[in-house]
Amino acid sequence: MRRIVIAPDSFKGSIAAREAARAIADGWQRIRPDDALLLVPQADGGEGTLDAIAAARPDARWRTAEVAGPTGEPHTARWLLLPGGQAVVEVAESCGITLLPRDASGNPRLAALTASTRGLGETLVAALDAGAEGVTIALGSSASTDGGLGALAALGLQLRDAAGATLPDGGGALGALAAIDDTGLRAAPPRGVTLLTDTTARLTGLEGAAVVFGPQKGAGPADVALLDAGLARAATLAGGSEHVRPGAGAAGGTAWGFLRYWGASIRSGAETVAAITGLDQALEGADLVITGEGRFDATSLRGKVVGSAIERAGAAGVDVAIVAGQADPAAAAERRVITLTALAGSSEAAIADPTVWLRDAGAELARALEP
Repeated sequence: MRRIVIAPDSFKGSIAAREAARAIADGWQRIRPDDALLLVPQADGGEGTLDAIAAARPDARWRTAEVAGPTGEPHTARWLLLPGGQAVVEVAESCGITLLPRDASGNPRLAALTASTRGLGETLVAALDAGAEGVTIALGSSASTDGGLGALAALGLQLRDAAGATLPDGGGALGALAAIDDTGLRAAPPRGVTLLTDTTARLTGLEGAAVVFGPQKGAGPADVALLDAGLARAATLAGGSEHVRPGAGAAGGTAWGFLRYWGASIRSGAETVAAITGLDQALEGADLVITGEGRFDATSLRGKVVGSAIERAGAAGVDVAIVAGQADPAAAAERRVITLTALAGSSEAAIADPTVWLRDAGAELARALEP
C-alpha cells in the first residue's frame, strides 16, 4: 500500500481545487483501491483560498455577511473563523470579478472605473463584530482598482472631494480626492492583518496596479491612465512609503490601502495556505504528491501552488506528479506532467468536462506507479 498526497490548486474557470482533488483520487482508486489517499487541496491566496482552508481544517467555521458586490448589488459573502479568533476573508467572495452582473452572453459586465472593494470592508466589519482577533485577507480576482479605499471607507475612513462631499465608490473617482480623514477608521484587530498575494506589482507606474491589471478588468488606455493618476493622488494624500513596496498593487491596490492604514504585512499566498492546511505534515511518509493547476509553465515555479508543492516535496524526499489543463513543453520537459488537453484531445473538451479527465489523469498516474 502506498501513501499518496493529492494537493492541486483550482483549475481556474473550470473546477475548484477541492473537486479537482476528489476527481484525481477517484481515478486513482479505480486502479489502486488499497492505497492511502490524503486530499489536501491548495490555493495561492486568491480565489479558492477559503474552500482550500475549510477542506483541510474541520475546526474552521463558515460565517456570512450581507455586503455590496463590486458594483453595489446585494451579495452574501462567505468568510471563515478559525480557532483562536483568526478570520480569513477573500476578495473574490465579496467584490471579485466573477460577482459582476452578466450580459446576455453570460460574460461579466466589467466596470473598471466604478467597481469597488466596499464589500470587502463590510465583510471585515462583520469579522470584527464577531470578535476576530486577527485577519488574513486573500487578495486576487478583484474587479476594482480603488486602492482598497472602498473597503476602508466601509471601515470608517472618510474620503472627500474639494467641496467636502463624500467621494463616490470606484477607482475612477480618485482623481477628485482632496482629503482623507482616518479619525473614524476602525482599529486593526489586535493580532494584526496578513495579506496573501504573490504579485510584486507596486501601487502605481509601469509596474503598478492599473497598468498591470487594469486591462483585464476592462480598462482601456485612457482608463488605465485615469486609474493610475487616481491611485497616485491617493498615495500622495495618504503619505507614507507603502505605495512603493512590492506587492502593494495586489487586488487593484487593495494591498496598499491595508498596508498604509492597518499596518498589514504581506505573505506568500501559496506558502501560507500550505502551512494552514498542513501540507508539510501530510507529506511525511508519503510516496507521491500529485499537484496541479490550469496551466503549467515557468511561472508555476515562482510563488504558485505547484512550485510550492514541488519545493516542499523535495525537502521531504517525496516524488511529484503534475496534472495540468495545459503545459508549456519547456517547463514540463524534466517533470512528470499529464495534461487534460492531451487526454481529452483538445482544450475545449478538457474544459467542458474537467472531472472526467481529472479522473483519467489520476488513473493514468496510478497505472504508472510501480507495484
